[in-house]
Amino acid sequence: MHDFKEKCAVITGAGSGIGAALVERAAREGMNLVLADIQIDQAKALAERIGFDRAFAMHCDVSDGASVDALADAAFERFGAVDLLCNNAGIVPGGRHRRVWEYTPGDWNWSIGVNLYGVVNGLRSFVPKMIEAGRPAHIMNTASVAGFVSGSGSACYGAAKHAVVRVTEALYAGLREIGAPIGVTMLNPGLVRTGIYEAERLRPDRHADANDPPVESEELEAMRDELYRNATTPEEAADLAFQGIIDNRFYVFTSSSFDAAIEQRAQDILTRSDPHFESIVAMSRKDSGLGAMSA
Repeated sequence: MHDFKEKCAVITGAGSGIGAALVERAAREGMNLVLADIQIDQAKALAERIGFDRAFAMHCDVSDGASVDALADAAFERFGAVDLLCNNAGIVPGGRHRRVWEYTPGDWNWSIGVNLYGVVNGLRSFVPKMIEAGRPAHIMNTASVAGFVSGSGSACYGAAKHAVVRVTEALYAGLREIGAPIGVTMLNPGLVRTGIYEAERLRPDRHADANDPPVESEELEAMRDELYRNATTPEEAADLAFQGIIDNRFYVFTSSSFDAAIEQRAQDILTRSDPHFESIVAMSRKDSGLGAMSA
């Protein structure tokens, strides 16, 4: 996809972070925009700055299929087609450091609901309409390097992102099998300077953990205070994403710092070895240029 002018982009998680940076980049390319977010005030402010003749914001809970159906209907009604779909919304359940068996049902339901079903619902609601339109288009799903590495940390988030990787690969294969003129890109951020670790304030009541209120962990505080100073910016991540879309490239990573861990995991699988792993903090320190820290 090379010509963006006056084409329509739908971006979830558009109110902040990488989503907002994708909105800004798409606006500079001359695109019409549908900004979807549960933080509707932030999304509306972005749409107003771009101009309501080219953009509108819509409250959307991506974990709710009916909400995403309504988003698709509104986008096609307003602009007639969707040329670029960015399934980007994501959250990280916070609180104290947890081993995989310590995550609560609320943690799992919230993470899977937003991080995985947010992508699945986007595909289910938009792809049939995009195929029916029969025009060249592109879909970008935001996964994560957490979908390619292992270890004890962030299991609730990482499990959802591993699933997003598999879903996105299936999307690519399925569209090729039917000859649809729709490109697919998977954005895999490493450490990016966003507010994703502050997502607890957005946790819905239905996923609340009344008996175990979230408390900021030392690990997350360390990542935020020390690592984020040198992290990739959302704008840099958005530029890499758009270059991947322009090049019709499937895998887009914001950093090569996790390549060794990804390669090690692949080798462990192929050689039937026990897993090797580093902590998320250790890998993030490498990503931020601060050097290694023992796992």
